[in-house]
Amino acid sequence: MERLTGIHPVREALAARRPVQSVLIARGRHGDRLEDIVRLARRNGVPVRFEERPQVDRAAGTRDHQGVVALIAAEASVSLEDLLAGDGSPGASGLLVLLDGVEDPQNLGAIIRTALAAGAGGAVIPERRAAGLTDAAVRASAGAAAHLRVARVTNLARAMKEIKEAGYWLVGLDERAERHHTDIDLSEPVALVLGGEGKGLHQLVKECCDFLVSIPASGPVRSLNVSVAAGVVLFEVVRQRAAKRAQRG
Repeated sequence: MERLTGIHPVREALAARRPVQSVLIARGRHGDRLEDIVRLARRNGVPVRFEERPQVDRAAGTRDHQGVVALIAAEASVSLEDLLAGDGSPGASGLLVLLDGVEDPQNLGAIIRTALAAGAGGAVIPERRAAGLTDAAVRASAGAAAHLRVARVTNLARAMKEIKEAGYWLVGLDERAERHHTDIDLSEPVALVLGGEGKGLHQLVKECCDFLVSIPASGPVRSLNVSVAAGVVLFEVVRQRAAKRAQRG
């Protein structure tokens, strides 16, 4: 079982009809947002228990739970094949995010949230030496993790070859690359490849990329946090695709 804490993550898990086994709510004064969770849980047939706050603290493993904890059956990540099949369906985004060893769950959650906002069809993360969809990552995603499909793979370089065969261009972000992210066509199906904190892309992952690009920056600090860099490039994809649609229309 996984535990999920916080009003927004629990509400989004219920709204996305994730396999929530039960919801635990602290006794006391309840605002509208907690009442909304109770109504949504009962509508979905999910048991709701009201307990004293110390018991909720123990169930959550923290006091920072906003009065609500959900117990969720552990879900296997989608397979890479299913992710590619889904993103190849009519109306799909043609946009994936690949993470090469992002270890901070806060960064993972922020990237998932931004990827969903940009219309990405899913994310791919390694099974080892990388953050998983822990409670911290889910909370950082502000509920987006309940909606974005994530595939976990044993070998990212091998997965990249499959993604390329499925018709995607692989665009890696490397602060030393001479070409900027605005210099290439991102309106076609693309998979953006982002490296881990402080390490960047592994050499083998770089070699699998079709393009390496950097984000131009000035001042003494030339590198961006990986979640910020993801936002910059993801919304450049959005901008280019909107411009292309406008030209056609």
